[in-house]
Amino acid sequence: MRFIRFIPAVLLAAGVALSAPMADDTDDTGKTAPSASVIPGIRTLPPVLRKTEQEDSLLVVLPGAATPPAPIRTVDAVLPAPRAASSAGDPERPILRRADLSYPPEFGTDSARYCQKLIGGWTDADAIALLGEPRRHRPSLDDNGAENGEIYAFADPSSRYRELELDFDSETGTLRTVFAYPWKMTWQDCRKLWGARVAAADAEKGRTFYSYMDRRLDVLVDQTGKVISLGLY
Repeated sequence: MRFIRFIPAVLLAAGVALSAPMADDTDDTGKTAPSASVIPGIRTLPPVLRKTEQEDSLLVVLPGAATPPAPIRTVDAVLPAPRAASSAGDPERPILRRADLSYPPEFGTDSARYCQKLIGGWTDADAIALLGEPRRHRPSLDDNGAENGEIYAFADPSSRYRELELDFDSETGTLRTVFAYPWKMTWQDCRKLWGARVAAADAEKGRTFYSYMDRRLDVLVDQTGKVISLGLY
């Protein structure tokens, strides 16, 4: 029983021996010092294998890899196929070709005088063939107010006059009078071109009617002296 009481003291002495620092194996002369006494049954680790760093107690959670964005889905636009050009023989899309009209040189010089030379021989069909479709038409009246013909208004292809009016006789169907409407012309211009041998007469709205004595020409002038129309017969 006496030996059992000494067991705790022995164990305490062994713990103190283990906690004491180990002496360096080499002395000042560089010789290896004798190893410290080791208690049998207790294994010690060499210094190389000892843990000199304090264990981390902090748990760090690293972020996971970023989720890649969903791929963008592209949709190829379907364009309508180009419409094939219609062939020349396609009856649904006929190709219209209009031949350029050719006018006599004299017509380009003075279209009204050219038409004057055709009085008595030209019909309305002849006029349409050269001048195109009329803009409008109205009946012509005699001195008593009775209808005796038809007047057709045409654009002047030569652009010399603003408009041409052709009066066709209802009995013969042929041209009998040409009316030309100048863009800008005065009575003084007429005097310079054709002289002053005229017979003057008053007309409605303060207008003056001049009829040439030496040529088949009448001129209607307004109060300011501007020419309204030329009448060739």
